[in-house]
Amino acid sequence: MVRISNSGLVKLLMENSRRSYVELARLLGVTEAAIRKRVRRLEEEGVIRGYTIDVDPKRLGYEIVCFLGLDIAPESYMRMLDILRGRDEVVKLYSTSGDHNILAECWFRSLDELNKFIKELESLPGLIRACPAIVLQRLK
Repeated sequence: MVRISNSGLVKLLMENSRRSYVELARLLGVTEAAIRKRVRRLEEEGVIRGYTIDVDPKRLGYEIVCFLGLDIAPESYMRMLDILRGRDEVVKLYSTSGDHNILAECWFRSLDELNKFIKELESLPGLIRACPAIVLQRLK
């Protein structure tokens, strides 16, 4: 009996979630039924939370992709998360440890839009520091 590695299957799906069960079975050397059962189980266990697409923001007119590290005063933390969740510019939002307590991936059509966004955040009570890092090139 061939054992399917969860991490191997998940990695293949992360590379291309549109792969068919037949293709996945061929790549992993198992039956299509085994793949179907494993994927269903991974979904039920919450390992696979959903399927998504990988978008090139520049092709949609967003010239600036930015990771914005934010330092927030503890008493303003939850309110700031709610504000950021509601902003269209924020495509991904993380609570983090380390240099910043919030990390936001943001897309902007121009540098002026980024600067305006940061100025708006700086006007909010509780923001200690905003540190933008503009993505020059996605490598992986």
